[in-house]
Amino acid sequence: MIFVTVGTHEQAFNRLIEKIDELKGKGIIQEDVIIQTGYCTYEPQNCTWDKLIPYDEMIKNVEEASIVITHGGPASFIMPLQVGKVPIVVPRQFKFNEHVNDHQVEFSKAVAERQGNIIVVEDINELGNTILNYDDIIKSMPSEMKSNNAEFNKKLQDIVDDMFGGKR
Repeated sequence: MIFVTVGTHEQAFNRLIEKIDELKGKGIIQEDVIIQTGYCTYEPQNCTWDKLIPYDEMIKNVEEASIVITHGGPASFIMPLQVGKVPIVVPRQFKFNEHVNDHQVEFSKAVAERQGNIIVVEDINELGNTILNYDDIIKSMPSEMKSNNAEFNKKLQDIVDDMFGGKR
């Protein structure tokens, strides 16, 4: 199953929902697809969908999905990372009236560059190929989230251990 979420931002993200529905309808996507459509006005014809999905069900869908596709909102793409999955992130874009600016594009590209654990698809026409080649793409990618807090705590502990001769 492929799970798609566009979050709850009030501007529609029809571009992503229409493309997923098209890929499913043409048979490019063979698996079942569940979509959380949020405020989209397009209603998928080839996929199971709901405007809003309760949080517990979202987690279940993410855990069970072979691929998770999200918009560029951090909360949406961090959830799959927390369960060890590499999400495909399709950021909302200002030029399509999907958000107030291009911060999702900028942020998701920065995360991909720094962390290397998300797949960013800016050109919606590349989404089908990304889905078809997903397993090959993720082979060399880390799926875990790096915690800056954990790294900071370890370094601080090392400093404290050095100051006190390794005694606790």
